[in-house]
Amino acid sequence: MVVDRTDRTHSAWSWETAAAALILGIGFARIVALALNPIELYADESQYWVWSLQLDWGYFSKPPMIAWLIHLMTTLFGDSDFSVRLASPLLHTLTASFLFLSGRQLWDARTGFWAALIYLTIPSMWISGAVISTDVPVMCAWSGALYALVRLRSGGGWASAAGLGLAIGLGFLSKYAMIYFGLGLGIALVIDAPTRTALLNLRGALALLIALALLTPNILWNAAHDFATVSHTAANANWGGELGHPGELLEFLAGQLGIFGPALFPVLVVVLGGIVWHFRQAPADSRLLAAFILPILLTVCVEAFISRAHANWAAVAYVASSLLVAAFLLRGPAWRRGVLYGSIAFHTALGLFISIVVVNPSLVESFGLENSTKRIRAWDQTTAAISEAGLAGDYSAIVFDDRNIFHQMQRYGSTGDRPLQMWLRYAGPVNHAEQEWPLADGYAAPVLIVSHRPLEVEKMREDFDLFEPAGSLSIALDGDKTREFTMWRAQGYHRVERDDAYEARWLDSGEGDQTG
Repeated sequence: MVVDRTDRTHSAWSWETAAAALILGIGFARIVALALNPIELYADESQYWVWSLQLDWGYFSKPPMIAWLIHLMTTLFGDSDFSVRLASPLLHTLTASFLFLSGRQLWDARTGFWAALIYLTIPSMWISGAVISTDVPVMCAWSGALYALVRLRSGGGWASAAGLGLAIGLGFLSKYAMIYFGLGLGIALVIDAPTRTALLNLRGALALLIALALLTPNILWNAAHDFATVSHTAANANWGGELGHPGELLEFLAGQLGIFGPALFPVLVVVLGGIVWHFRQAPADSRLLAAFILPILLTVCVEAFISRAHANWAAVAYVASSLLVAAFLLRGPAWRRGVLYGSIAFHTALGLFISIVVVNPSLVESFGLENSTKRIRAWDQTTAAISEAGLAGDYSAIVFDDRNIFHQMQRYGSTGDRPLQMWLRYAGPVNHAEQEWPLADGYAAPVLIVSHRPLEVEKMREDFDLFEPAGSLSIALDGDKTREFTMWRAQGYHRVERDDAYEARWLDSGEGDQTG
């Protein structure tokens, strides 16, 4: 059967038009939803906003991109919660666009359309599109880098090489998970001849130079700050405790059903298994995408088994996964299209349901989701109550033992001339709040301590000459959930040395580390 070239062109144009309408339409809808969203920033978002007030090449726990984005958005559109989060739907829209372009380059416009739609509707995207996190810019950079690589493999020129270097560099400035892209690129150079042809030349050298030029200032910042961000990233691995946790591995894998979808994740596993099992017969494009998926999933699975792994630690794998799964489900038996359409419909219905429920406390209680919303509720009431308590006494400062509460106070509280300070549990700072706003050893004036961690109270008591009750606070959340604080009037701060004997004494007493 001869297919007319005009028909093929018209078909491609139709899919391109549909993709543009879809991507822009969903992006616009999410911006409108964000503008109507009554939920205050959660603690990490408030921390990123604090970073954005003082631009730098790095911060205690993350590279600088998220702070730069928030600074840009709040400068352009005002310092509102909407502006703090605005970069998220904008960048997700750009990520979906890169996925469409990659799908079209690898296969056709139809595949690109469905890859973009998969990405925009996977369960995790309904949450990620409504908040600002480091996953947002790194996935955008990842998708841009993947598209530039695909273009280079197909004969792209210097612009594609520069785009690859730019995207890799910006990705590293967003989140160090971008190192997985370097791993995938290394594997691709070994298994994929077109990648070798595209990169083992001056164009590849240009990409490398641009990436290194962008990354160097952050490396220098880390060197000047005792590699704080790198150390924090390594500490998250938590390899210091007992190793071997099959339950953590199962929990991580179960979490991927909620990240990528209860049907799409098993499909992805089957497709990856088929590529590995029939490696020589697998299409080169599929092998290429697998290099940017499988190493990530395997690495984080090993991390989960050895210690722990949060469900989103493999998030960058789902950029290439959206392409690979779309290509698989669009070809072959009809049941595959059923899985594709059914998954997208289910994910969309689930996302809309969650979006409606989470902004309605009565529905949250009806569906028993109070535990899931407790961290995003009543921050105005919480900070107002703390501010009132701090201004009611002769306190010279308000001191916290929880960096989440501290950053929410910075965002929403008003304490007049009472500065906010952090009590340090360990010998040195373990977060940005402790690094920048520690209560100075030897501080003599009276302070109000607002404790959100009951197990830390007795440790704090040891550090002060005077330590007496000053009341408590209970903030109502959804259902029967509350946010509880004890308050203490303290004076004469002299930190007990945090040596091995100190830690052993508290460990023996049954009051070990309390984090979260």
